[in-house]
Amino acid sequence: MHNSPFQRYADEPDLSPLERIDQALSSLPSGHPLQHDLLELRSAVAQTEGTVAEARAAIEKLEKIVEKLSSPANRIGTFLGAPKPETAQIVVGGADYYCNADPRLSLGSLKRGTRVLVNEAFAIVGDLGYDRGGPVAKVTEVLEGDRLRVGTEHGIQSVVIQRGADLADSTVKAGDEVRVDANFRVAIEVLSRSKADDYYLDAVPELPWEKVGGQDEALAAIKEAVELPLLHAELFDRFHHQTPKGFLLYGPPGCGKTLIGKATAYNLTARLSEKSGKPVRECFMHIKGPEILNMWVGESERIVREIFATAREKRRSGFLPFLFIDEAESVLGTRRASRYSSILSTLVPMFCAEMDGIESLDDVVIILASNRADLIDPAILRPGRIDRKIKVNRPDRDGAREIYKIYLTADLPYDAKLVKQCGAREAVVDRLAESLVEWQFAHAEANRFLEVTLRSGKKETLYRGDLVSGAIIASIVERAKALAIKRSIATGAEEGISESDLRCSLDAEYVENDIFPPTDITEDWLKLIDYDSDNVVRITPVRPGLPKAQPHTHVV
Repeated sequence: MHNSPFQRYADEPDLSPLERIDQALSSLPSGHPLQHDLLELRSAVAQTEGTVAEARAAIEKLEKIVEKLSSPANRIGTFLGAPKPETAQIVVGGADYYCNADPRLSLGSLKRGTRVLVNEAFAIVGDLGYDRGGPVAKVTEVLEGDRLRVGTEHGIQSVVIQRGADLADSTVKAGDEVRVDANFRVAIEVLSRSKADDYYLDAVPELPWEKVGGQDEALAAIKEAVELPLLHAELFDRFHHQTPKGFLLYGPPGCGKTLIGKATAYNLTARLSEKSGKPVRECFMHIKGPEILNMWVGESERIVREIFATAREKRRSGFLPFLFIDEAESVLGTRRASRYSSILSTLVPMFCAEMDGIESLDDVVIILASNRADLIDPAILRPGRIDRKIKVNRPDRDGAREIYKIYLTADLPYDAKLVKQCGAREAVVDRLAESLVEWQFAHAEANRFLEVTLRSGKKETLYRGDLVSGAIIASIVERAKALAIKRSIATGAEEGISESDLRCSLDAEYVENDIFPPTDITEDWLKLIDYDSDNVVRITPVRPGLPKAQPHTHVV
């Protein structure tokens, strides 16, 4: 028999103190003297249990923190593949491991090249995805089996790496830059092409030979030097005749050297496509000499290697690359004492070495252009490298007339009275071209431009027509268009180009543009005006229409 309410539940150890008190309270009759004491006891026990629960939670949290801070750090590795269903191959710190993976991770979801979290037992416990940074390497060769050879162009310290999962189907070429993982085992991402790609144009504008006016002799020379070896290769093989590797276009500025280079690229590829029956695309790499010069040691040489490597890669891809270097004297100048003497002393030999690696025009067509060919290093211009030197002269009367007709097209709006007088627009173009040529080449007082004094005392006068160029003619036509546009805006009527517009533009072109440098070196003047320098002692500019003053004279 139980003597008290508590003894009834003494044999029930599973009950908590609060539950025992609650059961004792429920068993007492109403008004029992122990109820008040039990209620106070229950309140005290409940408060104590709450305090114990909070202390236990704080201890457990502290234990977790201590365990976390005292546990060893996890390593980060690179996932290379899964040779077996439950086994992964990883690389950690340059060492390879075959390891297990957390069953909660699916090995099939991991990609080659991704980062994985590895515990102290070298088991994969997490997938961290691709790294957003890492070293950058240049691809020197694409190998079989999703492998790439990266390193320098000449194989020094080269490494063979694998393609990442996302690069398996991507097109990777020699010369591309790739980002690799921290262990230098997997290529993760192809970066943008190197700076050499900034130089070339995938599509050269349509430039048939007829679009190059006033340069019949230069065009005939370059056709003979470039087209014949490629279009009649069997004859050259029969005679064991070596094809030229490179060409030099030299002459005064603005006479079409760059235009001839682009026209050569367009016409040669068109002829090759026609002959072979297969499409051949041109790759015109237009490089300005000063763009290569760099103050950092070895940087200029690296750019030259990249340019030639890009040209060779384009050839392997089915293109016919044209390497056109404008202002060649600035980058391939004689290795003399100058601001860039230290750069030129190594850059010129590097360029020579790269040119020696070109077998013939079948690989790369090299064209140099210069206003001062006398400043180019002789090692570049020797036979076997630059085999043909083609002079680009100033256009004569017939050449200037031809150039005017190229820019004064029949579809331009012309003065209504002029169209009415001539009848057809083609007749308007012929009349304007003829009138401008006569005006420009006339030996009139208004056209006197330069006076040359010889040692014998004889004086010769150069007129505007003696200093004409394709660039000047193009500028004259553009000025005339601007005058017609302004007149149309002022009158509100449909105005057209008139003969007076072109004549005013011709005068303004020579008056506004001082085409000669402010220098006392007579040689520089003579080279720019393409004048024979023998026996010249003085050059004096003539500026008609200006207030009379002491002429600016340059004396040897």
